[in-house]
Amino acid sequence: MPIFLSTTDAGFEQDFISFLGMKREDAPEVDDVVAAIIADVRARGDQAVIDYTAKFDRLELTPETLCFSPEEIEAECAKVSPEDAKALTLAAERIRAYHARQMPQDQSWTDPEGAMLGWRWTPVSAAGLYVPGGLASYPSSVLMNAVPARVAGVERLVIACPTPGGAVNPLVIFAARLAGVDKIWRIGGAQAIAALAYGTETIQPVDKITGPGNAFVAAAKRRVFGKVGIDMIAGPSEILVIADSSADPDWVALDMLSQAEHDASAQAILVTPDAAYAQQVVAVLEKRLESLERREIAAASWRDNGAVIITRDLEEAAALSNRVAPEHLEICTEDPEAVSARITHAGAIFLGQWTPEAIGDYIGGPNHVLPTARSARFSSGLSTLEFLKRSTIAKMSPGALRDIGPAAERLAISESLEAHGLSVRARLDRLNQG
Repeated sequence: MPIFLSTTDAGFEQDFISFLGMKREDAPEVDDVVAAIIADVRARGDQAVIDYTAKFDRLELTPETLCFSPEEIEAECAKVSPEDAKALTLAAERIRAYHARQMPQDQSWTDPEGAMLGWRWTPVSAAGLYVPGGLASYPSSVLMNAVPARVAGVERLVIACPTPGGAVNPLVIFAARLAGVDKIWRIGGAQAIAALAYGTETIQPVDKITGPGNAFVAAAKRRVFGKVGIDMIAGPSEILVIADSSADPDWVALDMLSQAEHDASAQAILVTPDAAYAQQVVAVLEKRLESLERREIAAASWRDNGAVIITRDLEEAAALSNRVAPEHLEICTEDPEAVSARITHAGAIFLGQWTPEAIGDYIGGPNHVLPTARSARFSSGLSTLEFLKRSTIAKMSPGALRDIGPAAERLAISESLEAHGLSVRARLDRLNQG
């Protein structure tokens, strides 16, 4: 049974805090297993990856068949219908156009003391993208990870995509080719993350790993962080809808189900100041569940994690949304911009009832790899910036060093770092001799 809360109830605050603390993902204790897999891949390289692929994916590989060949890529792409190819191409174009606008500018200037200061952005040299495999894999996730990497200028771009039992999704292969991926490794799990991070005889290591995965993949990403960069640790999908009675209850119900159908740990939340309207949405949602193809998954999500919160007004609704910091936030009100102006924590915001969250998953342009589990309070979704790093630049003129050098020397002395101070003093002495 979904949770029903009202801000006018005496115990609301405590109930809401309990709701925020709900654990939605009952992941097994996998860290020790993952640590052993990573150590094994580091020790045995290709053979360890091959052995784990046979064990977990029921697929026998050799070093020569770890990667899809150009001929295999062409054969899989040929299976994609013209309609699907057209849709993926449009999605890639829109994602590329959006992320190109995120590219930051290099800056430099000379300050009043005569020092030239600035910064410069450069891409990581190589990135590895993890794509959950099999026929249920998502080509949209390939585009959302690979296109921003290419926009950023990543030189070498590879994918790890398991093919359990040999099952391949041609749309994933097509999306990878469309996005300009260099290699597609048919491996997955913690062993794939280890191979991307540390390399094997056949697999070159990368500098950054992005993309979602199961509990083993998440644990592996945590463990290799520091050796390589990672994007985030993604949790179950979530949506919060702020709505008033101007929004079509059927549309809102479907938008909530669009996240509930991801998996049983997903979460859909409705926040509205209209109790009667909330009941309409719930009635429609439960009716829609009866005929939904993934109704068992969506029903479990709604039953175990769903919530309806009645507020005094839309201002209070926005305040509660900020406390939830949802991955996806839909604002389906008469004046969505006014509500949006009050939002400070959300992974992605969808304004107005004509903007279903599913548009963001596929074709809108913004990235669908977003912070979950309230991490939108302090982090952002995947972007071009994820594949860039900033180097600061400083150039002292003799006059600038004369002006600010003594203060640097003084601070070095105060920290008992003699050589620091001497490195400045030697130059100041040369200037004074001149």
